[in-house]
Amino acid sequence: MAATDFKDYYAILGVSKTATPEEIKQAFRKLARKYHPDVNPGNKQAEARFKEVSEAYEVVSDSDKRKKYDQFGQYWKQAGEGFPSGGVGADMGNFDFSQYGNFDEFINELLGRFGGATPRGGQPSYSYRTSTGAPSGFSGLNDFGFQDASASNAQDSEAAIALTFAEAFNGVQKRFSLGNETIDVRIPSGAKTGTRLRVRGKGQINPMTQQRGDLYLKVELQSHSFFQMEGDNLVCEVAITPDEATLGASIDVPTPDGSVNVKLPAGVRSGQSLRLRGKGWPLAKGGRGDQLVKVAIAPPKDLSQEEREYYEKIRAIRTYNPRSHLQQVKL
Repeated sequence: MAATDFKDYYAILGVSKTATPEEIKQAFRKLARKYHPDVNPGNKQAEARFKEVSEAYEVVSDSDKRKKYDQFGQYWKQAGEGFPSGGVGADMGNFDFSQYGNFDEFINELLGRFGGATPRGGQPSYSYRTSTGAPSGFSGLNDFGFQDASASNAQDSEAAIALTFAEAFNGVQKRFSLGNETIDVRIPSGAKTGTRLRVRGKGQINPMTQQRGDLYLKVELQSHSFFQMEGDNLVCEVAITPDEATLGASIDVPTPDGSVNVKLPAGVRSGQSLRLRGKGWPLAKGGRGDQLVKVAIAPPKDLSQEEREYYEKIRAIRTYNPRSHLQQVKL
């Protein structure tokens, strides 16, 4: 570091070199509230000042780094390790961080809010998480965040994005606002809950190095009135009548490609599944999975007089007893 690049961290925080950890913490909190970009939208000077204040606090709030900084000045990093591995319970200027998962959580509580990226004209559809798994960022400023003490130079971010079944099946392009930046993300067909998509160079910015990580989108499928997912299979439930179950029938079943005619075998049981090969979800390796049609026998609730008479006749002459085996059941 050249002499002209030296930063007086005490002057940046507005405290003396003999300031106590509590005085340093109070000074930082005051400046963080004042200069945080979330309360100064579009103000690049405030954002730069906030980064500078954060950098200063990272050093002088840590007893080991402060000692090296006081002794070696601009060459304090060369005198020993850089940022310590830290972690929960690390001593940060006599302030107890054990109640927080990492430095991000402390900032979130300090400023009292955190939020997610917002699609154009809509409510937030996903929220950032740092590469260490802790919530990070603030509403309208999700492309900026603190680096965890153990994080790498560039921070990856994770976001959950909700898709309808139609969007996930066909693929869709989504537009998002990340602070002052707008990005278009193409979601390929076949995404399902748990699918992670990588968007290079759209993660959080490390305020120390200015390197930017990647954004990982984790898909969450919204519920559908008819279809569900079980693994790679698309699943649905279809109601049939008792006579269709007994005698067999041909019924129409919705699929993503439209209705298809399905033959029910005679004697099909409630809960039994019929497999429609190649009518299910798009697979990552190509092709389609299967659609499983679960049968549910639905007895009629309202019977005409004639229907009731026939059901009573069937009951009178019926020889099949599905509970005959229960006579042998004992404890």
